[in-house]
Amino acid sequence: MDYKDYNDYELLDYIAEGNEDANNIIIKKYEPLIIKIANKMLPYCKKSGLEQSDLIQEGMIGLNHAIDRYQEKENILFYTYAKKCIERKIISVVIAANRNKNKALNESISYDDDENPLLNVIKSDEPSPEDTILNIELEEDLIERISSVLAEFEEQVFQLLIAGFKYKEIAEILDKDEKSIDNAIQRIKSKIRSIIK
Repeated sequence: MDYKDYNDYELLDYIAEGNEDANNIIIKKYEPLIIKIANKMLPYCKKSGLEQSDLIQEGMIGLNHAIDRYQEKENILFYTYAKKCIERKIISVVIAANRNKNKALNESISYDDDENPLLNVIKSDEPSPEDTILNIELEEDLIERISSVLAEFEEQVFQLLIAGFKYKEIAEILDKDEKSIDNAIQRIKSKIRSIIK
C-alpha cells in the first residue's frame, strides 16, 4: 500500500476496520506536516528542554487524536482537522514546558546558610509548602475559570501569554498579525475583569 494510491477517507475507513497498514500509511503521509509544524515551534523551546523529537512525538499524538475523533459529517476536510489537532498538541506541550521551565528553581530553598540551616528554614518568611500548594490551586482555579469564558482563539492567546510568550511570538506561533493578538488580549482582559467582579 502506498499513500499516493489512497485518499484520506479511504485510509480512515480501512483504519476503522482495524487495518494497521492503513494507519502506518496515514502516519507516513502526515509526517512531513508534523515535522514542519515541529520545526516552526522549535525556536520557542530553547529554554524549556524540549527537542524536535519531543515535538514530533506530540504531533503524532495529535494526528492519532484526529484519526480517532474525525467525523465526516462535520463538513471539514480531514487534512484541516488533522492539522489543527497536530498544532494544538504541539503548542500545548510548548506552553506547558515554558510555563514550568523555572518552577523548580523559583520555588527551591537555599540551604547554604552557615549558622543553622534548619532553624533558618523554620524561621523563614518564605511561604510554607501548604501555602505554596494553596496558591498554586487558587491560580489553577482562576486560570480554569478564565479559560471557560474564552473563545477558542482567545484561549490559545491566553495560554501562550501566561506561558511567558510576547505579542510577536504569539502572532508567529498562531500565524496571525499582531493586531489580531492585541484585539484578542483586549477581549480577554475585559472577560477577566467581569470574572473578578
